[in-house]
Amino acid sequence: MGWQYLGILFAVALALSVVGFYKYVYFMSVGYGFAIAGVGVSVLIMFAGHLSAAGAVICALLIAYGARLSGFLIYREAKSAAYRRTFKAAVSAQDKMNYGIKFAIWISVALLYVAQTAPAFYIGYNAVRAGAMQWTGTAVGAAALVLETVADIQKSAQKAARPDMVAMKGLYGIVRCPNYFAEILFWTGVLLTGIGALRGIGQWSVALTGYVCIVLVMFNGAQRLEKGQNARYGSLPEYRDYANGTPIILPLVPLYHLNRGKKQ
Repeated sequence: MGWQYLGILFAVALALSVVGFYKYVYFMSVGYGFAIAGVGVSVLIMFAGHLSAAGAVICALLIAYGARLSGFLIYREAKSAAYRRTFKAAVSAQDKMNYGIKFAIWISVALLYVAQTAPAFYIGYNAVRAGAMQWTGTAVGAAALVLETVADIQKSAQKAARPDMVAMKGLYGIVRCPNYFAEILFWTGVLLTGIGALRGIGQWSVALTGYVCIVLVMFNGAQRLEKGQNARYGSLPEYRDYANGTPIILPLVPLYHLNRGKKQ
């Protein structure tokens, strides 16, 4: 299982997600990005010289993914007054929780981040040569990273032009939460790289636990986003038409609402 190496990655994830003690939500946003990037760097260092080419690429994608995510979130919080107001209102209650709960969350998310990145780690640990599935996974991960970047750019542009309405054009005309879909797609790519690299039920259990958890987190995030949008825009016919006709998280899948099964 490589517990000693996983312990190092866990320590890295802990160190880089500790910013959550400053603001609770950072455990799963800015700290999340830092931790994923840090794990990518750590795996490259651990297995320098005998990591497969595809394994090195997926580690580079983890670094790019984490750096892009944290950088975007920090930039948005610094530059957008409207976002800062929304952000402050959303996290004020959670930031009052006691340190015991925050400590438990810190440990839990660090474990999750190690599990999510386990396929990349086991490519190096098991010294697996690059194969078709590793390259397929890296291609999926790279496409997802581009998709998420485009989604963020499109949302920022549309909100700047029309701050009183959700983004509805471009990727948002295909799926209401393209950034969450891209997250799922990215981690699907990471998991695909593990096919042929993961050995035994233990390694597969770690990787699948990380994958299933992040997919559930994304669906939960989409559900919370929909709830907030319904409260703010639900009285507007334009929003209701958009929400009732655009899949919420999976393109082409007729799942339109996560808060309730009927139309708004």
